[in-house]
Amino acid sequence: MISTALLNEAESLLAAARASGITLATAESCTGGLIAATLTAIAGSSDVVDRGFVTYSNEAKADMLGVPLGLIDAVGAVSEPVARLMAQGALSRSRAHIAISVTGVAGPGGGSADKPVGTVYFGMAQRGRPSHAERRVFPGDRAAIRAATVATAFALIRARL
Repeated sequence: MISTALLNEAESLLAAARASGITLATAESCTGGLIAATLTAIAGSSDVVDRGFVTYSNEAKADMLGVPLGLIDAVGAVSEPVARLMAQGALSRSRAHIAISVTGVAGPGGGSADKPVGTVYFGMAQRGRPSHAERRVFPGDRAAIRAATVATAFALIRARL
C-alpha cells in the first residue's frame, strides 16, 4: 500500500511538473515500478507521466534501456554507471523531458560490504542537461527502503523542475 504522505508528495510533484510543462519517465529496478505506480495513483497524471520501465533483471536493463551487459558484469547492476545509463535509456526511449532511474539492494538479502542492504543509486537524465547519478543508503526493512527511494526520487525530480 502506498502511504498518504507519498501520495500527497506525488500530487504536489505532478502539479509542479504540469505547471512547468515537464513530462516524466521512470526506469526502475529495486522499486519494481513503485515510483510510476505512486505517480499514476493520482487522477490526471497521464499528462505528466509518459511511461515507466520496470527493468528488474539485467537482461531487461539491456533490452529495454540499452545498458550494456558487459558494463553490468564489470561494475554490477547496483552502480552509478548503470543508474546513469538507465536514466539516459529511459529518456531516449520516451517523449519525456526528465527520466529518473533507480537500482539498488532493497533486502533483506543481497547486500555486501561495499553495497549493503539499503544502497540505492539514482540516475537523472534531462533533455538539454548533463545526466547525473548519486548513491544513497537507506535504513530499515524492504518496505521502508523502497518508500524512501520513492520519496528521494520525487525530491530529485522536483529539484530539476
